[in-house]
Amino acid sequence: MNPAKRREIFERLKAANPAPTTELEYASPFQLLVAVVLSAQATDRSVNIATRRLYAQADTPEKILALGENGLAEYIKSIGLFRSKARHIIQTCRLLIERHGGSVPADRASLEALPGVGRKTANVVLNTAFGQATMAVDTHIFRVANRTGLAPGKTPLEVERKLLRFVPREFLQDAHHWLILHGRYVCRARKPCCGRCLIADLCDYKEKNL
Repeated sequence: MNPAKRREIFERLKAANPAPTTELEYASPFQLLVAVVLSAQATDRSVNIATRRLYAQADTPEKILALGENGLAEYIKSIGLFRSKARHIIQTCRLLIERHGGSVPADRASLEALPGVGRKTANVVLNTAFGQATMAVDTHIFRVANRTGLAPGKTPLEVERKLLRFVPREFLQDAHHWLILHGRYVCRARKPCCGRCLIADLCDYKEKNL
């Protein structure tokens, strides 16, 4: 994979989807943060179903904190690991109120200090809510980066660092969403849809099923 191929990959992804965004539904940085915490080992669809009900009743740290852990759990019990997620979200709401005036901080260190928020979650919030050129490497991006040869690495952090170095600067803001969507719907884990892949001719994957 060379710089010219990488540029062409993102040129095509941009042409096909000029304004990519997350499939999680949210109306504020706080709502996005909660949704991303809930999305760990869960589908965006299942999270959206739960948060529509939740946000209709409680859409701020103060309101969710008032629900309490058990009250919040009732809204998110259809999502995997809901009890631990409820605990983390309640703790996060308390810290947001105590340390940040109820607002979501726009820096990595403060975000990662919140319960249930790791590097990937922080990167999603920084990129999607605050417009920072970060790269949240989930299973989809990790797979696409390695399979295509775009930015191969043994760990998510290694892939993240390579993508930040290799992706042309003008595409970096949206690259996270393009790669997630490509991995979710085209370059799928068990059976990639190479026959309808718009970057198949640029990809280094040796087992293409064209």
